[in-house]
Amino acid sequence: MEWPLQSQFEFLADELWPHYAYGKNAVYSAGHHGNAILSKFPVISWENIDISTNRVEKRGLLHAVVEVPGHKQPLHAINVHLGLLEGERARQLRFICERIESHVPHGHPLVLAGDFNDWRVRASETLRRSLEVQEAFLKLNGTHARTFPSWMPALRLDRIYYRGLTAHTARCLASRPWNELSDHVALYVEMKL
Repeated sequence: MEWPLQSQFEFLADELWPHYAYGKNAVYSAGHHGNAILSKFPVISWENIDISTNRVEKRGLLHAVVEVPGHKQPLHAINVHLGLLEGERARQLRFICERIESHVPHGHPLVLAGDFNDWRVRASETLRRSLEVQEAFLKLNGTHARTFPSWMPALRLDRIYYRGLTAHTARCLASRPWNELSDHVALYVEMKL
């Protein structure tokens, strides 16, 4: 696959997802990377928050508020990338819970997704207890999705948590072209408000 000149989120959004939010987490000489949220519906506000715990690894939380036609409450979509060390992930999870409790009304639908780097599978219980969220693959398939590395998924690092919605389908997109876009398997979940 020939890599596009524009950033990855713009390449993916191109014609399918007219609305998006992007938060740069790391900038380097060859470019940058961060978290992105792509949406069919208008993103009415967004904020990118640095949740790094050290100077070496830049981590972020991107919180977008999406206006869904026909629904009174907006959808809160949060994309995260957590640290590699268990202690830093614990601090980041506490911050995520505090952020959601203070910025997402409990009656509003919420999707919290991203790379949790949680190979010991400890985040789900913490988030379930604190935020009353469910993880889509655990709920629908009985286990978290294997997502890393994309060429032979063994570790369960990526998650899609939700509340105020109903999840119907949860699949891993492990074939071409998805497996060429990242070193993590793409996750696909269908939900209804």
